[in-house]
Amino acid sequence: MLTFTLCLLTLVAGYFVYGRFVERIFAPDDRKTPALTRADGVDYMPLPTWKIFMIQFLNIAGLGPIFGAIMGAKFGTASYLWIVLGTIFAGAVHDFMAGMLSLRHDGESLPEIIGRYLGITTKQVMRGFTVILMILVGAVFVAGPAGLLAKLTPDAMDANFWIVVVFIYYIFATLLPVDKIIGKVYPLFAIALLFMAVGILVMLYVHHPALPEFWDGLHNTHPAAATLPIFPIMFVSIACGAISGFHATQSPLMARCMTSEHHGRPVFYGAMITEGIVALIWAAAATYFFHNNGMDESNASVIVDAITKSWLGMVGGVLAILGVIAAPITSGDTAFRSARLIVADFLNLDQKSMRKRLYICIPMFVVAIALLFYSQRDKDGFDMIWRYFAWANQTLSVFTLWAITAFLVRERRGCCYLLTLLPALFMTAVCTSYICVAPEGLGLGTAAVGPVALLAVVVAALWFGVWCSKTRKASGR
Repeated sequence: MLTFTLCLLTLVAGYFVYGRFVERIFAPDDRKTPALTRADGVDYMPLPTWKIFMIQFLNIAGLGPIFGAIMGAKFGTASYLWIVLGTIFAGAVHDFMAGMLSLRHDGESLPEIIGRYLGITTKQVMRGFTVILMILVGAVFVAGPAGLLAKLTPDAMDANFWIVVVFIYYIFATLLPVDKIIGKVYPLFAIALLFMAVGILVMLYVHHPALPEFWDGLHNTHPAAATLPIFPIMFVSIACGAISGFHATQSPLMARCMTSEHHGRPVFYGAMITEGIVALIWAAAATYFFHNNGMDESNASVIVDAITKSWLGMVGGVLAILGVIAAPITSGDTAFRSARLIVADFLNLDQKSMRKRLYICIPMFVVAIALLFYSQRDKDGFDMIWRYFAWANQTLSVFTLWAITAFLVRERRGCCYLLTLLPALFMTAVCTSYICVAPEGLGLGTAAVGPVALLAVVVAALWFGVWCSKTRKASGR
């Protein structure tokens, strides 16, 4: 428990120390925000800061910090280290900078921000890539909750029934103004999710289980360690609990509702730190579960159900499960909302009209439903969709980190670009090596991990060096 406690305290300290440092680098000012200058009564709308934080937290806290952390815990104590360091130095910086850039550029969607700093070609690629990712998120983040709801209800209400119910909710949440459903319901769901995390945290200290410590070593404890190395598999599996490209697609939603740039650190950096804490708590609880029940269980929803009911009792367990259900569902609906806004920005299509919103949303819902029913028919369908989602999610974070790095270079802020350059290089190595060695990728085998990762870092570093030199010469530096 000492390692877990130190990690928990480090995450809290990271918000106040490193978060403040990152904030000073961006230098928020008192300019008017898009919520005030472009108010449209649908997406651009001022909201209270506490409510924006709750919505941002719930938007980004889908299955990733819960299911991802549970799957990551199988790799051992190394998962704690990645959650803490990844959250403070990569994920929270990524979320804060992406949100602030959107805030400063009239609430631009992520592909527009990436294109602004990495060029028109990258922007066009990212438009399509991001919309595909959002549809995958919508599909992945409803399958898990539907399965849990099916467990809590009569047999007639199976997973397919709940998929339909959730999608009906998605339609309303995606199409209606942000204050109608999201602004009213999300804070309540966020409270349920936080209750669940605090409840599990308290029970960790009540039971005081003998969790692995750092001094026991960072070796791979996964049952399939021979074929699933810590690098890069764990770094993709944990996903949202440390860094997630999906988060940068959600930040513009809240950037369009903020009334001051000075609210950026608590909203963007703070929400990611909170998610890191949730991921750490679930990683610790899952570690306890694995050590006491063996490592055979691979269904994360079963583990969630077992832990909450055994530690929080039936009532507390049901409340906790509702929090786990609410988190991914609400991430799914804002994923579709983000996709709608990305397509609208690309087509320059005004969103005040319900008819124009439907033009964009109907094709996305059809594709997502098709993916979902495929995952229900094929026993490995959900796992396959999840792995592609996880890789696409982390790959999007790579492009976002490189765009932020380009911004810092162009702003002439000394060596501050190292803030995101180092995470960008690391995540480039992770994503490149993953798609090369993973079974759903090129399947080159674990022996190729080192060479592929090294080659990716060298190529990316050389590309950045050449680009940086040209940029500085062009600006006369």
